[in-house]
Amino acid sequence: MNNAGSSLAPRAAPAPLVPRNRIWRRTVNTVARGLSFCAAVLGICFLAWILITVVVRGVGALQPSFFLELPPPPGVAEGGLGNAMLGTLYVTALGMLFGVPTGMMAGVFLNEFGRHSRFGGMVRFTVNLMMGIPSIIMGLFVFTIIVVPAGHFSGLAGGVALALLIVPIVARTTEDMLNLVPPTLRESALALGAPRWRVTFGVLFPVARAGIVTGVLLALARVSGETAPLLFTALNSPYWPESIFKPMANLTVTIFAFAMSPYKDWQQLAWGASLFITAVVLAVTIAARVILHRRTP
Repeated sequence: MNNAGSSLAPRAAPAPLVPRNRIWRRTVNTVARGLSFCAAVLGICFLAWILITVVVRGVGALQPSFFLELPPPPGVAEGGLGNAMLGTLYVTALGMLFGVPTGMMAGVFLNEFGRHSRFGGMVRFTVNLMMGIPSIIMGLFVFTIIVVPAGHFSGLAGGVALALLIVPIVARTTEDMLNLVPPTLRESALALGAPRWRVTFGVLFPVARAGIVTGVLLALARVSGETAPLLFTALNSPYWPESIFKPMANLTVTIFAFAMSPYKDWQQLAWGASLFITAVVLAVTIAARVILHRRTP
């Protein structure tokens, strides 16, 4: 009886789970936040250091002659990099003209038509692979397929090399931004009888335009400082650009050549060109973000 009674007796309630030590969790959280803050401050400090150095050393070269004259011979204080600025504008414009539409169309295909297809997976893998290929390899590739058959360097080859760097960035950004658009918006437009292309360009693109433009600006910032691909394609020239089918001066290759020279006047021009590129990229980025912010409902 005693055994039966003891077996029927109610069991004691289990001991409550002991919560984690709040002090330990708060300490770990504080340390993690502190390390993150220090890392952010360290990155900002290095960025500020770079910008201050470029401004201090390059501001002295930004005179009217810097924008309007050709590079001077060694030892001559007068002169500028007007031809390199114009050549950079041509080459970058060619790269954007070839690369941005191609990248956008690739992103549209990956998100709207080939998301679950085997060919779409191959295209996505190719785009990801292109993003990791060093720019000098792109320059060598364009050198092989354009410069060698033509027998000379050209601004057109430089634009193609930059386009190959722009395409994967714009393609992945376009795909990601279109993927963030709510599916209900796409389905509602299709339910109204709109064709797929009209839905993509009339409904999805306006919604995702801020992210797509950000990707285009990111690609522009990437190619604005590229030197290696232009060394094998556009090369350089001491004269004003006459044709995209001839060697063309550009700022990045000129900076590379002048910064390595032993002449202080050339080094000063290289610092001025570095400051100019930095200022242009920063100004374009800020202006685009401000315009998009005002137009976004």
